[in-house]
Amino acid sequence: MKYTGCWPVVPTPFHDDGTLDLEGMKRVLDCTIDMGVDGICILANFSEQFLISDEERATLTKLCVEHVAGRVPVIVTISAYATPIVVERAQFAKDLGADIVMMMPPYHGALMKGTAEQTFEQFRQVGEVGIPIMLQDAPLSGVDLPVPLLVKMAREIEMLKLFKIECPQAAAKLRTLIADGGNAIEAPFDGEEAITLLADLDAGATGCMTSAMIPDQIRPIVVDFLAGERKKAIDGYARVLPAINHENRQCGFRSAKHAMQVGGVIKSAFCRHPIAPLHPDTASMLIELIEPLDPLVLNWGK
Repeated sequence: MKYTGCWPVVPTPFHDDGTLDLEGMKRVLDCTIDMGVDGICILANFSEQFLISDEERATLTKLCVEHVAGRVPVIVTISAYATPIVVERAQFAKDLGADIVMMMPPYHGALMKGTAEQTFEQFRQVGEVGIPIMLQDAPLSGVDLPVPLLVKMAREIEMLKLFKIECPQAAAKLRTLIADGGNAIEAPFDGEEAITLLADLDAGATGCMTSAMIPDQIRPIVVDFLAGERKKAIDGYARVLPAINHENRQCGFRSAKHAMQVGGVIKSAFCRHPIAPLHPDTASMLIELIEPLDPLVLNWGK
């Protein structure tokens, strides 16, 4: 499999009463696939995984893998502090037919952080399940993942193939990771809504994991850059950057849900407590910034 292009995280839609909107979930998947993406990630932080019960996780995993039905690869996020739970989630995803699992290192709250040895061992055990793994290096975990540790993991854990780097100074880390890891780093990816995409591509990233708001506008930047069309990619990035900046700095995971509600993809942009709804002015500016891009999300459901 070629790991390149744009692999967005899809949001989890809820009804206004906070219950899962399973039909809306199918529409989210269909809309995202219609954006021409290279893969889809579910149950990640931008899917509000920390607000979803274990039973709901199982329901969503099964629904998403079955509904996508091989149209694009599906990445299932399986992060948890307890290694047996992560392994169980990996096996469940594999049994359902998922293509990849994504996981952060073990952490719980601000103080319980996995050591290098604990992180390595958790990924090693998941690797034994026999499904490709994407490591997510995100500030949320608070776990330090130095390049030598990542290179060791890549070389010694056969199924660890993808690396989503979205820590501070991501481009510098990507550049060193690729230089030191060589062929063991099969898929160096950019994250964090593509707020650092251009620098990360310049550092050697082969793909990105954005939100599901405007991946149809972001994917061409990756394609152009990898094809050597540097000026075209830079111009394309300049075009979308105001929207990406507003999403990253002001809206977070609420952005894709709001855009999908406005575009008729889902009926509600509800987020479970304690997440507050977007301020009306913030939400209005989001649409103001993405409308000139004519993204599919604003037209798909109309």
